[in-house]
Amino acid sequence: MDIRTAICDDELTDREVVSQYLTRWAKEHGHTITLSMFSSAESFLFNFEDNKAYDLLLLDVEMSEINGVELAGRIRRVNREVQIIFISGYSDYISEGYDVDALNYILKPVDYEKLAKVLDKAAERIKTVERALFLETADGMARVPLYDIVYIEVRGNYITLHTTEGESTVKETLSKIEAELDDRFFRTSRSYLVNLKYISRTSKTDVTLTTGETIPLSRGLYDKLNRAFIKHF
Repeated sequence: MDIRTAICDDELTDREVVSQYLTRWAKEHGHTITLSMFSSAESFLFNFEDNKAYDLLLLDVEMSEINGVELAGRIRRVNREVQIIFISGYSDYISEGYDVDALNYILKPVDYEKLAKVLDKAAERIKTVERALFLETADGMARVPLYDIVYIEVRGNYITLHTTEGESTVKETLSKIEAELDDRFFRTSRSYLVNLKYISRTSKTDVTLTTGETIPLSRGLYDKLNRAFIKHF
């Protein structure tokens, strides 16, 4: 399992220690970690505007300007599923961690064995939480579960998500959306991404979906698509 993770801590040494522990834990448990590190809540929030696809966040509590608890509160307004672990040199904020549904509160200096147990718990929760896209629409922030997306297409400067519940159109690039998806999606052409589980039949030139719709398949991708389909299922 690939776990999209961010560490936010204003102490470089602490970021590096936690990063090393994460890498060690992932290797021991057969996971991969896609890791981003931030030295302040402000830098994290700047990134979060464009990338809300995190599974796990490790947040220092004592940071200047915006502290970890306040940061977690802002995150929870748009993402209820991400697992949050607080890391702090003090126990003063433990009770506040419950207010933002934090998974755990670990005191510094971080002990690997204690962190590993919390990461085990986080991994179990992540398995049960379905990933989703968080999209800014005219009506506000919308959550679109990945399993509901049949295919995605480009229409001019807009992206249309064809889901089991209907269509949603947002002003976004296909490459940006693709970066937030997982390996159940395959890019069939310059303008289309398809959810492998909704494929009914393939040919050298197109893909027929379980909905009865057909989308184009670029030349040379037939074998690659079939391999991806077999691997996924």
